[in-house]
Amino acid sequence: MKFRLLFTFAASVLLLFGFAMQSAHAGEKITIAAAADLKFALDEIVVLFSKAHPADQVETIYGSSGKFQTQIRQGAPFDLYFSADIAYPRALKAEGFAASEAQPYAVGRIVLWSPSRDAGKMTLADLADPAIRKIAIANPKHAPYGKRAEEALKASGVWEKVEAKLVYGENVAQAAQFVQTGNAQAGIVALSLALSPELAKQGSYALISDKLHQPLEQGFIVTKRAAGNPLAQAFARFMAVQEARAIMSRYGFVLPGKVE
Repeated sequence: MKFRLLFTFAASVLLLFGFAMQSAHAGEKITIAAAADLKFALDEIVVLFSKAHPADQVETIYGSSGKFQTQIRQGAPFDLYFSADIAYPRALKAEGFAASEAQPYAVGRIVLWSPSRDAGKMTLADLADPAIRKIAIANPKHAPYGKRAEEALKASGVWEKVEAKLVYGENVAQAAQFVQTGNAQAGIVALSLALSPELAKQGSYALISDKLHQPLEQGFIVTKRAAGNPLAQAFARFMAVQEARAIMSRYGFVLPGKVE
């Protein structure tokens, strides 16, 4: 009987140890809400980060910065929030929804992009051409890239000539998709998307002067939900390492501490 009790006790200990080891190897998971202009750059950064954290999982969701801000206020389960306009995470910090200060990570640029025309030789004034029936931009109401596109069109004196042609994407990636699929002949999109392998082989772009719009200063926060989450903190720090910065630079982002 004594032997059986000892055997049962030992088996229980081994079973608990097995569960503990399984749990330890399961790793942690974080979810990142990120502006659509980061789609290609951040995907590469996540792959690089995951090599150093093979047991952990990083899920990225891309969309409109303004809509993500609203969702975080409503309790969405995001651990980090990367916005195309740093004003959004700064507001969340002021309202108590962040576990960190809003950290600038880049300044974005907008471009005129088209797969059917030589956009490299175009200016915003060319968008008034009757042959261009539809022009895609992100929705200015909640997408920073759409707001900057609107500002540039107005500053260049083109807005009234093209407003009726505009089609609005939910975010800047959807605006680019409208042009890719032929639902628009041209679009004002993020430089980071125009430089992506997918879009670069399909069309050309012209950089729009940043004097025509307010800066696209971008920033991120660790959300209140992720306070004390080591993996979220590790990813936040990883954005500052040289390898991550090199990826961001390759996609056309101007980085903190650097000038064009």
